[in-house]
Amino acid sequence: MQNKQIQIEQDTPSHFPGLYVHVPFCRSKCPYCGFYSIASPTLIPRWLNAFKKEISHCKGHFKEFDSLYLGGGTPTMLDIRDLSNLMDQIFNNFDIAQDAEITIEANPCDLNREKAAAIKSLGFNRISLGVQSFEDNELSFLGRRHTARQAERAMKLLRSLGFENIGVDLIYGFQGQSIKGWINTLKRAIEFEPEHLSCYQLSIEKQTPFVRLYKKGLLSPLSEEMQSAFFLTTSKFLEQHGYTHYEISNFAKNNSFFSRHNRKYWHHVPYLGLGPSAHSFQNSTRWWNIKSVKKYCEMLEGGKAPIDGYENLTEEQLRLEKISLGLRTSQGLDLNKIPDSPESNNMLLRLQDSGFLQIINNKIMPTKKGFLVADQLPLYLLSFAEHS
Repeated sequence: MQNKQIQIEQDTPSHFPGLYVHVPFCRSKCPYCGFYSIASPTLIPRWLNAFKKEISHCKGHFKEFDSLYLGGGTPTMLDIRDLSNLMDQIFNNFDIAQDAEITIEANPCDLNREKAAAIKSLGFNRISLGVQSFEDNELSFLGRRHTARQAERAMKLLRSLGFENIGVDLIYGFQGQSIKGWINTLKRAIEFEPEHLSCYQLSIEKQTPFVRLYKKGLLSPLSEEMQSAFFLTTSKFLEQHGYTHYEISNFAKNNSFFSRHNRKYWHHVPYLGLGPSAHSFQNSTRWWNIKSVKKYCEMLEGGKAPIDGYENLTEEQLRLEKISLGLRTSQGLDLNKIPDSPESNNMLLRLQDSGFLQIINNKIMPTKKGFLVADQLPLYLLSFAEHS
């Protein structure tokens, strides 16, 4: 374990900015999803025209990007012509590094051979496949449009076309799911040897059908004990099968398959977000776009940038964020980020003795037990950071 932690610590994230494009369309809305999208394709042409105008507002504000991520929504809902148009606009107006990580989120039932081959020809070298489960009854509960068989066919298709960096998104920890069934989903997932797995514990998000069911008493979250059991089972199983648990919800075959784009968020590397509800960060300023396709289009058609708000972070705010974000990754954070005082040193020793943290090569690294309390763990250290 110590050797693995040292290897992770030596792997540093890229300092080039990342580009995120939010495609705000879905064929249907999953009842658990809190990300912004609309379940209708009618505004796609208008959105694409507005997107071109947003690019003109942002062109030249960032240097070369070494990651491009199309998320949503469901980017693969776009037909080949619209997707090609979108990528042309990006590559014609921004500097994209030759070795850039270029990711698209995909729904299994959107991928036939023609669509998948077109995606590859457009330069995408990483696929994030929204499988969520390999159990049909669970997929039905989650409101997914695909079946387990369709997910398996999509995995086989992507491999046959030569994709060498495939990520699989899975969800666990919901009412009616057993650990045995979850392990079965994990087993079926790794049969395809994906380079990356994102395993998310179901959360009840605001303004979703699931939160309404929860308020009516028709949906119950798992107990803390069961949540811990699912999390630890996931980590143990995937590590036993050769995956590195490098962030609370993320696993990769090795550090070359860590998500280059997502790591920018965790390390305060600049990124530009385009599209409704997308967020951006540069020079200690964070800003975000309007959360409406119609208003997004109206603002750009009127010659205005579609920005809904922004915040300028102080050095202290950035430092406190780095502590919180660092303790969500196996890489951890530099020991010097924590004030050197008797109180903070005693707290570090207590957290080490309790099995929440370990210190290697002047890095504070959370253990699996620390990952379980990731939201609370920084509070112990931040209390000293704020008053030192």
